[in-house]
Amino acid sequence: MSILGRKRGDLRVYLGAAPGVGKTYSMLAEAHRRMERGTDVVAAVIETHGRRRTTQQLAGIEVIPPQFVEYQGDRYPELDVEAVLARRPQVILVDDFAHTNTPGSRNATRWQDVDEFLNAGITVITTVNVQHLESLNDVVTQITGVEQKERIPDEIVRAADQIELVDITPEALRRRLAHGNVYPPERVDAALSNYFRPGNLTALRQLALLWLADQVDAALAKYRADKNITDTWETRERVVVGVTGGDESETLVRRASRIASRSGAELKVVHVIQGDGLTSISSQQKSAVRAVATSLGATMHTVVGDDVATTLLDFARAANATQLVLGTSRRSKWARIFDEGIGANVVQQSGSIDVHMVTHPEARRGIRLPTLSRGRRRVVSWLAALAIPIAILAVTMSLPLETLGIGGQSTLFFTGVLVVALLGGVAPAVLSAVLSGLLLNYFLVTPPFTLTIEDPDSAVTIVVLLLVAVAVAVLVDRVAYRAAEARRSSQEAELLALFADSVLRDADLDTLLERIREAYSQRAVSMLAVRSDERTGEVVASVGKDPCTSVDCADTAIDVGDDGFWMLLAGRTLTARERRVLGSVAEQAVNMVKQRR
Repeated sequence: MSILGRKRGDLRVYLGAAPGVGKTYSMLAEAHRRMERGTDVVAAVIETHGRRRTTQQLAGIEVIPPQFVEYQGDRYPELDVEAVLARRPQVILVDDFAHTNTPGSRNATRWQDVDEFLNAGITVITTVNVQHLESLNDVVTQITGVEQKERIPDEIVRAADQIELVDITPEALRRRLAHGNVYPPERVDAALSNYFRPGNLTALRQLALLWLADQVDAALAKYRADKNITDTWETRERVVVGVTGGDESETLVRRASRIASRSGAELKVVHVIQGDGLTSISSQQKSAVRAVATSLGATMHTVVGDDVATTLLDFARAANATQLVLGTSRRSKWARIFDEGIGANVVQQSGSIDVHMVTHPEARRGIRLPTLSRGRRRVVSWLAALAIPIAILAVTMSLPLETLGIGGQSTLFFTGVLVVALLGGVAPAVLSAVLSGLLLNYFLVTPPFTLTIEDPDSAVTIVVLLLVAVAVAVLVDRVAYRAAEARRSSQEAELLALFADSVLRDADLDTLLERIREAYSQRAVSMLAVRSDERTGEVVASVGKDPCTSVDCADTAIDVGDDGFWMLLAGRTLTARERRVLGSVAEQAVNMVKQRR
């Protein structure tokens, strides 16, 4: 909706690779089609450049006369915004979208004039050449040797409801130029030997096609998000490679690049930071991997998740990836008996995504202990609390009576309690200690098969076993907790380094918010400016689908200082630790908002 409460008008852009491809002619043809359907169409600015067929196509269309603006003693024709708003047609034709207005005009640029029409509910059809897009300006200058003074921000063109490429081959355009259908005869030879050289036109055409392809990708991603489509659509090959930061990471990125290059696929490199901090990557390792990725034309991404396999697949599906590249497991054969590893789990859950397992020199090197998810670890620890004492009892009873005394038997049970403590902490260890004491008393202490103890020394041994086992279990649990805290602190430092890297690389606010959205697997992230006594306000920046516009609708809301700013996240609710990390990042985002203003 516009600021006046009207429905905002639609914007249609005809994009061309170079002058003379037929943008204005196509725009006028569309105008005639709409007029035949009864639509009120008016032309505000039409640049015919003296071309006969374009002038003929303009016939029958109402034209609003230009407004002349005086500047340095001369008068220049410019779009008459007030006249258009007063006439208020259903559709207005505005040529040369990137035009810079003469100083003294109502707006500095023509695209700002167009924005007024859109806010007034008027549909606008316009034209622009690829060389005027801000993001391509340097590339176009390098190709053609001509610097374009008139430029338009990419996001203005991307916001169009429809973008249509007007495309002809370089050979056809040069023939059109030679026949005098683009420039007057006296300019043809110079144009053909300079700007309109075949190589220039081919490069400009490729730029236009690639830029438009990116916009189609964005539109497709939005449609999939709006319709909650998670299945992979193989409209374009995309390759995702997962890296750990180990010595094999650079090998994996290079191999993935070769796989991607065979089909001209886009390559994304992703590193998963586990929520429990069990894995991390040093800044030196990340810099090395990023350098390799950048040199190969890939992008580097970091995401957070407890389950690496699930997080990798979620990222790949969100990117609409068709192939996923992973390194073969470092685990030994014995370790894989307990846990097959990330690669095997990814293959089982991959669905329509092709998974490549790449061998590397680090495969099966060293000792890799099996790792379990938090839920599975909890279940295993309680089962171990019951199974380990029973297994020790079976081993002990299978030995001759004189082999182990009460001290040796107690030591075996004590060792079992320690194993349970390492697996699951205090509670399972206490259960294991109590069960060990009961089994030792009932089966191994005289008289057997009763809970009566004849020998006082045996009674003392069992009691000491229970007390020491519980005490050691508590100590082991505290050590494990501190180790986990250290790993989580390392994870927080890695995330802060990730976001700080965005700032140091002169990323804008939207890029920083997109990093946050991607890292925490959020649907949307927005910055909200509110008054001190309210919980709604103005969204000053946002990324993602359906960003939150009030504090109450956010799944996670972070109050940033006393300036009335909130960072709002839509998606999974963040933990207290994750909120603490984002608190620091949100302050930097607020500084960016203030700089933008």
